Amino acid sequence: MAQTDLASLAQRIDSLFDSQPAQYSTDDRALFDRFRDLLNRGAVRAAEPDPAAPTGWRVNGWVKKGILLGFRIGGIVEMPSGTPSWQFFDKSTYPLKAFTLESGVRIVPGGSSIRDGAYLGRGVTCMPPMYINVGAYVDDGVMVDSHALIGSCAQIGRRCHISAASQIGGVLEPVGALPVVIEDDVLVGGNCGVYEGTVVKQRAVLGTGTILNRSTPVYDLVRGVIHRATGGEPLIVPPEAVVVAGSRAVSSEQGREWGISLYTPVIVKYRDSGTEARIQLEDFLR
Repeated sequence: MAQTDLASLAQRIDSLFDSQPAQYSTDDRALFDRFRDLLNRGAVRAAEPDPAAPTGWRVNGWVKKGILLGFRIGGIVEMPSGTPSWQFFDKSTYPLKAFTLESGVRIVPGGSSIRDGAYLGRGVTCMPPMYINVGAYVDDGVMVDSHALIGSCAQIGRRCHISAASQIGGVLEPVGALPVVIEDDVLVGGNCGVYEGTVVKQRAVLGTGTILNRSTPVYDLVRGVIHRATGGEPLIVPPEAVVVAGSRAVSSEQGREWGISLYTPVIVKYRDSGTEARIQLEDFLR
């Protein structure tokens, strides 16, 4: 899509979002439908790589506004289902995403859902039951395992493994906030949670049960530093870091008396040949 056309679309989305009319017209719906088609094709994204940004990523606030417009414009309708006892009611603007064999996405039977307005690249595997929300960008070759969630606007890089029961938050609002970003070749272990715009840089490994958010610092035992979310910037996990769930003692008098420790993620190493051998993914399963 030409930059001039994209700029015009962004301007129209911004204007419609700010005006908040009492009733939306057929032209408004047509504008949204065009926008949603671009989301589905990955032609527009809620966030995209930007080497000049401190996080390496830039938020596209107008894209988030367009997604929110869909919730305003759409009414609640009954979604198509296979049986009267299995019913769904949602916004008419966000039906289930349609796929064909040519999409190159493997969706294993068993109850997964992917909302329209999400982008899935070729070679993505969806193990049941998992859920991908509107505005998510899931790049080529990603494995989304059973009971995993990829939230609205989350950005998932190539060849990532989102293991069973992991939760990747999104961050749709506020519109200026960076969504959760998982860069290329990241392994997210089972029962992990990544929230509040955290950026996990390429080839990092999150061990089982690791929780990352703005409130919890990451202690880097290898480099002797503490990684924190500061000001308006999110928590950033360094490239190739191997992060596990740990704890740190509460230093107050009462904490010492009661022997209390608080959860904290800990970087215990950076990827090496040993790590590669333990986390190697078998391509024939894809």
